[in-house]
Amino acid sequence: MIGIRQLDSSSADFSVGLEALLSSSAGPDEALDRVVLNILQDVRQRGDAAVIEYTQRFDQREARADQLEIATAELEAALAKIPPSLRKALEQAARRIRSYHEHQLVRSWSYEDDAGNTLGQRVLALDRVGVYVPGGKAAYPSSVLMNVIPAVVAGVQEIVMVVPAPGGELAPLVLAAASVAGVDRVFSIGGAQAIAALAYGTETVPAVDKIVGPGNRYVAAAKRLVFGRVGIDMLAGPSEVLILSDGSGDPDWVAMDLFAQAEHDEDARAILVCNDDAFIRSVKQSMARLLPTMQRKAIIEGSLGRNGALIKVRDLEEGIALINRLAPEHLQLSVAAPEALLAEVRHAGAVFMGHHAAEAIGDYCAGPSHVLPTGGSARFSSPLGVYDFQKRSSIIGCSASSVASLAAIAAELARAEGLSAHARSAELRMKNKFST
Repeated sequence: MIGIRQLDSSSADFSVGLEALLSSSAGPDEALDRVVLNILQDVRQRGDAAVIEYTQRFDQREARADQLEIATAELEAALAKIPPSLRKALEQAARRIRSYHEHQLVRSWSYEDDAGNTLGQRVLALDRVGVYVPGGKAAYPSSVLMNVIPAVVAGVQEIVMVVPAPGGELAPLVLAAASVAGVDRVFSIGGAQAIAALAYGTETVPAVDKIVGPGNRYVAAAKRLVFGRVGIDMLAGPSEVLILSDGSGDPDWVAMDLFAQAEHDEDARAILVCNDDAFIRSVKQSMARLLPTMQRKAIIEGSLGRNGALIKVRDLEEGIALINRLAPEHLQLSVAAPEALLAEVRHAGAVFMGHHAAEAIGDYCAGPSHVLPTGGSARFSSPLGVYDFQKRSSIIGCSASSVASLAAIAAELARAEGLSAHARSAELRMKNKFST
């Protein structure tokens, strides 16, 4: 029988069990931060020389500065060589992701108030963005599409991708996805040194304005430590799914959806919340029967044993309350009438509606970016989107005839704050020295 926590909200020790589940993730690592900070400082001071030394040490490959950039022709060649079915899937997914994100575009706007002052907002794309993509044996073309295409739609002038090449090996599928997505430049570097190169710039790698994309704990720590010098997408933790079931679905489907989340890695979290005891038993039976057929069986077992849970609630209302408390990255409303519950969901990165909307579809091709807030941060943050690659400037325009009322208000408030220069600066505009 598969090992996984079982909790019941009606039990006296439910809160203790739930807290144990939520606290199972690793906390901050000060030793790791010190290592990463040293790498960041070294790359900032020595540029390419430091990047090359770390690349040789950690990726076990020989490298020169002029070998770090991957030519556009190599990306196109990788696209041409992959199987036609994979190329078709990449291009279809890219079209869907692009179409979805085109709906997110925000335009500049302005208006004139009653006094004749012009007020508005100017929306501009970022100049240059860095995208980190895991490399080596792992190939995540979906990560390329989901991070790059929203930036392309936003109108970012230059998109720079970094991907490690352990042992000199690059995944052709990742390079093909870069070609499909519209990446401008690709460098075969990874780890904290790649984040440093993007944040500070080197002789070879240009400095960017924002860094997005997933990575290991060294990459995550580096992104956190360079924030402020550059923007970052989010501080992402282990991936997670919460499935709310009313017992009306297929237990095999639910079991496989839990497996799909758990197979990411042993830190992933997969939770079923259900108001039907019999259905929970059926799901557990399905899991025991299906687990031996899984290619990543050991990882799934480890993940479910450490971070998984089957939670019995009294009713769906209590299930929704639990969802809003946990604020999951992925939420599957695996119920007969998901629309009736959606309005009550306050906190979730992405909501999958009904039995047929599997989280796995969202990971690859539904349309929205699969870069989502984790660890409860859906309470205050949103999925990666076009808006992450746009910035806004406020526009304020006053004329000689319109400024007087605003200047009087500003002067009054400035003096109340003890800032007399502010007050006098505003009052000078009331003298109408200029006609426009």
